[in-house]
Amino acid sequence: MATVADARTRPHERNDRWWVEDVFIVAVLGGFGLYAFVVSVMNANYFFDPYLSPFYSPCLTTSCIHPTFPIIGAWYNLSPAFLIVGSPLLFRATCYYYRRSYYRAFFWSPPACTVPDARAKYSGETRFPFILQNLHRYALYLAIPILAILWYDALLAFRFEGRFMVGLGSVIMLTNVMLLTGYTLGCHAARYLVGGYLDSFHGKSLRFRLWELATKLNERHSRWAWFSLFSVALTDLYIRLCASGVIADPRLIF
Repeated sequence: MATVADARTRPHERNDRWWVEDVFIVAVLGGFGLYAFVVSVMNANYFFDPYLSPFYSPCLTTSCIHPTFPIIGAWYNLSPAFLIVGSPLLFRATCYYYRRSYYRAFFWSPPACTVPDARAKYSGETRFPFILQNLHRYALYLAIPILAILWYDALLAFRFEGRFMVGLGSVIMLTNVMLLTGYTLGCHAARYLVGGYLDSFHGKSLRFRLWELATKLNERHSRWAWFSLFSVALTDLYIRLCASGVIADPRLIF
């Protein structure tokens, strides 16, 4: 991978600190990837009644602290996060906005406008592994059911010992799933799915309304992408700190 120093010494007309954005993206995406890997391997402190970490939802094994759909027996002794984290990760990794971000930041292709590519040749997404980016539409089909389950988890977060409850964790989980919804339903694949491929919306008023909603969400797709990325990590961290006894969860029980 090319370095900042390499790109800065190549001929271009940029005199501003264009590389700051790339450094920020490398730090954030790299940090999130490292955090997701570590918490997935830990296999502990992911449930604090009634809060379930988004990295472990849905929990599919009988060995889960709080199984959602225990369809896998006790023979599975690895972290249950490994069974589901691949779907949202594939969806984000193949997202059009994230492609732009990490192509620039990690591969310098291109690192910035009017700054030359680090590589002499450009093969696009016709070779492995970049050809896998074409799986984005199918990754959406996996992301939507997980999003529905996260909504279920968020609603359960308002129920404590059979009573309606509002805790800080409840608000955090609800905020997280709302941001994830805006990001998921505003992606280009969702916009295409609900009606973007149609030549005319005549006689298809519902499809038009769905397409219009997806279009409005898509206009702020970059913001949904970044905010939801931070919210997923924050939600997991909050639940983890509560479960380990580091902090207390303020609750209002009705």
